[in-house]
This record gives sequence, C-alpha cells and structure tokens, in this order.
Amino acid sequence: MAELVLSTVDQGVLTLTFNRPDTLNAWTDAMGRRYFDLLAEAEKDPAVRAVVVTGAGKGFCSGADFKTLDAVRTGTYDERPDPRPHTFPTTIGKPIIAAVNGACAGLGMVHALVCDLVFTAEEAKWTTAFARRGLIAEYGLSWVLPRLVGQQRAMDLLLSGRVFTGREAYELGLVNRAVPGEQLVAQARAYALELATHSSPASMAVIKRQVWHDWETTLEESARTATREMLASFERPDFAEGVASFLERRPPDFPAL
Repeated sequence: MAELVLSTVDQGVLTLTFNRPDTLNAWTDAMGRRYFDLLAEAEKDPAVRAVVVTGAGKGFCSGADFKTLDAVRTGTYDERPDPRPHTFPTTIGKPIIAAVNGACAGLGMVHALVCDLVFTAEEAKWTTAFARRGLIAEYGLSWVLPRLVGQQRAMDLLLSGRVFTGREAYELGLVNRAVPGEQLVAQARAYALELATHSSPASMAVIKRQVWHDWETTLEESARTATREMLASFERPDFAEGVASFLERRPPDFPAL
C-alpha cells in the first residue's frame, strides 16, 4: 500500500505530499491521521524548521472522500476519527506553507487555510462546495474565511459553493501568492528555505501563536501579552545571535526550537 502522505526533508524544510492522486487526494481519516502524525513529529524534530504541504498529481485535496460521505449518509460509517481537530496544524510551532497545486475543495480548502501561508497555482480550482452538498461551513471555515477576505466575499464563496481559480483566490486576498503551476512547489520551498535560514525558530513559534490567538483578544490584551513575550525573548540565545549576526554581517546561526 502506497504511503498516504509522502515526507522528505531538505535544508531544514519538510515537504509533506498528500498521496492519493487517483482521488485528487480526497481526505480520509487514515490520510489525516498520517498527516497529523508527521506534523507532530516535525514539531519535535530539530532538523525541521519549516513545512510545505502539497498534493500528488492534479489535486491538493478534493475534500472528504465520497466513500466516507456515502457511508455517513447510509449510516454504515464505523471508523474512529482522529481525536485531533482539523485545526491541529495551527498548534504546531513551526511555519506551515500550503502549496495548492490543483483541486482544493471543501475540507481540502479548510486544510489549505489552517496553514500559516498559502501559495497556489494560478490555474488551481478552489471551492467551498459545502452548500452544494447539503452541508455547512465546516471545521472553523466560517471563522477563518471572513477574517481573510471579509464577510461579503466569504458569504459569496460559502453560499454559492462556486468554483474559482487560484488567480481569483489571490485577488480576493485568500492566498499569499498565485504562480504558474510548474513553479509552485519550487517557490513555496524557496520561501520556506528563507524562513529556515534567516528566521529564529523560537521567534516564529511565538509569532505563530500570537497571530492565531490574538484574533480572540482585545488590542490591550494583545499588547500586554506581547510585552511579556518580548521580555522573555531578551533571555533567549536567539536574540543574542540575531543582533550579533546583523552587526557582524553574516547569516544567523539560530538554535533549533
């Protein structure tokens, strides 16, 4: 049986590839469990400083596997889902970049948008799909989407379930970059390598936690927390190395997280 998620590490960048290309990488509990396990391992691996997530073949992730949906519909679904929520990637202390190479629908769109940054192929096909399947905005998408594109645009994408391209996703502000498909993974890896080389792992972990959680706080609370985090950062070796490397005009040598 083929690996459900492929995994390679190069120069501090872990690339994870959903590997069910015959289904456009439709999500199953088994694939999700393997993906989350690999993210949990990356969290503990000092050799990993940034993660790129993409899909094999012509899809990123086409949403929940229809065999699963049909089993739910008929009451025959009996697998035990992973207890970790679909927002699990937001809890990993290392930056995760989605490289959306093709079909990105429903649950696949959720998993693109719970990454920290999103690059997409210009020609990739995106859709929320839920309303056209008699479903609702799943797994926090009603929280994430309006914060990325605004309420009216989020309503359009969620209510209509229409298909839109990676180029429109960029124009909507949904993604960081839209590039020709043949350049996508290379550009995502290059960006991840830049993070792995020049950004402090400890700083990135704290910043990621701040950004994902500060939406739930007031400005005053966020500022107070940032002050505590700033004082703590002064005590880390990353701070000393960051200043020294700048003054000495050399690349930083930050310790692993």
